[in-house]
Amino acid sequence: MSVRFKAMAAAALSFAVLAIGGQAQAADLPVKAAKKAADLPFFLVIDNRVSFSWMPKGTDPGMWSVRPDGSINGTTAKQVYSFTHFDLWAYGTNFFTISMFKSGHNDPASPCVAPGVNINGTASDCAGATEIYGLFRSAFGWNELFNTKAFTMGPLHNISFEVGMDANTENNFLAPAKRDVVAGLQFAFDLPYKGYINVAPLMYWEFSNHNAFTQCGLFGPGIPGTTCNSDGNVSYRPTWAVEINYYMDLGFLPENFQFFSISGRAGWYGPKGDSNGLPALSGLGRFSTASKTELNSEPIRLTFDASKAAWGAKYSHFVDLWVAYRYWQNKFGLDHNAMPGVCTVAATGQSTNTCTESTVYGGVTVKF
Repeated sequence: MSVRFKAMAAAALSFAVLAIGGQAQAADLPVKAAKKAADLPFFLVIDNRVSFSWMPKGTDPGMWSVRPDGSINGTTAKQVYSFTHFDLWAYGTNFFTISMFKSGHNDPASPCVAPGVNINGTASDCAGATEIYGLFRSAFGWNELFNTKAFTMGPLHNISFEVGMDANTENNFLAPAKRDVVAGLQFAFDLPYKGYINVAPLMYWEFSNHNAFTQCGLFGPGIPGTTCNSDGNVSYRPTWAVEINYYMDLGFLPENFQFFSISGRAGWYGPKGDSNGLPALSGLGRFSTASKTELNSEPIRLTFDASKAAWGAKYSHFVDLWVAYRYWQNKFGLDHNAMPGVCTVAATGQSTNTCTESTVYGGVTVKF
């Protein structure tokens, strides 16, 4: 998720609290014929943005090809188109983003099961896969819910209840259809230059997904629930998660050069059971299909506020140019050292380089 909008949430929340407090004090003054304060709108802030980014070395677990020199190519370029919504209301914030990832031919769409190979084992030049991924998070601040300032002390800005959901779909042969929910707390801390860092310990439950390769009938009848899934759908056990994000303007720069900010995020998601949903196939050693702790992160993003630089502070963050580093280990919970035929070559144990994503990428974001 883009953390820039959460930075705006922190700033807007502070502004809203100050504004509401100021009105209450004014109402207490013995001013004759004082006008009634206007009602606040339901949403104090609404912010919508679109982004385009290009990722030169994206990955999709299990999608890899062999180069002429015998080395494995497990990466594919991805174009990313995103819409992001953020709003602030009296009791907290809501954040929603939906993205479309368009891969190159090294990550093919169905009916290919691998680059250049279709389900029948014959050669096919399938188009790159398209994935749609949506994410939603809502936070309900304790200071706002209980009408207090007790949860603001020192660098601690607020404590919130947090809930959310993720969902995706992709038109490759695997045909994933991830559905998960999260719930827990968020601890918001202030950083210098109007920045923040949020830490959210959560419960994570991926209650549904789809895996075409484990569907009964694909490789023989099998035993439903033991060696195959009757309809390809998988339900995992609940596990723990920790999500962290931060934002800070580079306010130490000279005033005529204050167009830059840094942000970042990281999410750790605990083991959720066997990656195929079939414990009987988990195995041991390098051929294990047991899930592992997943780290999905963007440690740093450097943003240039192009609209502020061109048109002044009034247009701050209307057009942002940015570059970031993305690191995703044990992608989707798949063990990058063990998952056979996906993260490793089943016959040799050699890494396919598809379950770790490490890439520099960049893009442009426009507010509307």
